[in-house]
Amino acid sequence: MSNSQNHQVFNHSKNKNLPLSLSIIFIIIIFILVSQDTATVIPVLGFHGVISNQNSITQIDQDKMHYPRKNLEMFLEYLINNDYWFLSSQDLYNILSSKNPSISQVLKKRKPIMLSFDDGYKTVYTNLLPILKRLENKYNKKIKVVLFINPGTLANKNSINSPNLGCEELREGLRQGFYDIQSHGLNHKDLTRLRDKRLVKELLQSQNELRKCTHDLDPDKKVASHFAYPYGAYNLRVKKYVAKYYLSGYLYNNKLLNRNILRNYYEIPRLTVNQLESVKTLIEKFDTNFNSKSIKLLSIKEKPEKSKIKQ
Repeated sequence: MSNSQNHQVFNHSKNKNLPLSLSIIFIIIIFILVSQDTATVIPVLGFHGVISNQNSITQIDQDKMHYPRKNLEMFLEYLINNDYWFLSSQDLYNILSSKNPSISQVLKKRKPIMLSFDDGYKTVYTNLLPILKRLENKYNKKIKVVLFINPGTLANKNSINSPNLGCEELREGLRQGFYDIQSHGLNHKDLTRLRDKRLVKELLQSQNELRKCTHDLDPDKKVASHFAYPYGAYNLRVKKYVAKYYLSGYLYNNKLLNRNILRNYYEIPRLTVNQLESVKTLIEKFDTNFNSKSIKLLSIKEKPEKSKIKQ
């Protein structure tokens, strides 16, 4: 047989095997997609302040990162009605660090989610805490929220007009079981721009101040055990120092946490939230079961608020 004939036979065999190869690849892709179930993906949402009115023009509310109170309450009620499990930072760490293979089976029976609020805005106390209390009274279910706090900017007792909450307000939410208080650095500095000594101060003093504020309410020192990078900025040096004082580190990168992909407890992704996102858009970021029926239910809940405004 000539070289030309050999080449033709080889190409014919290659082309014949191509559909089989494509089929195998397709099956593998389908398997991977199917395996990404609710036991694998855990949404971690990053909020900031909670504004009373989406059209407010006060200095604090101009920041698009603050979320409208009415929308937030509707969103939280949806999560309760759909039986979501509100994780603390320690809950999530325990899930991620668990070597027990049965953890996936546990998560398949529950729908975990973490709700975090950065920077310690006073509206997390004045606007969010009343919502959490009201929903607990209505559904007999407590919503735990994670507050990533900069203790260097906490309001003191004389700071009446401060946009930030104070130690006593933190303590009240912690005492009532709604707040999980964690660190966001001492003064919300970009840690990648700091020299080592200043970087350590931002990390260690933040932890010390938060634990000092809550010492009698936190005997196990769960407060300030986890860290969110200010601005989401980090690098290998920052991660190394954070790992000295904290159990985990949180980004702010608008990505879903996938347990199968995550390789580092100091790179936990968070979904970003801003006031331009509707409740529907927010839910669709992570809930694949959200459908037209769900939208209808949200619309029903929204009507009384609209009619109330018109009166």
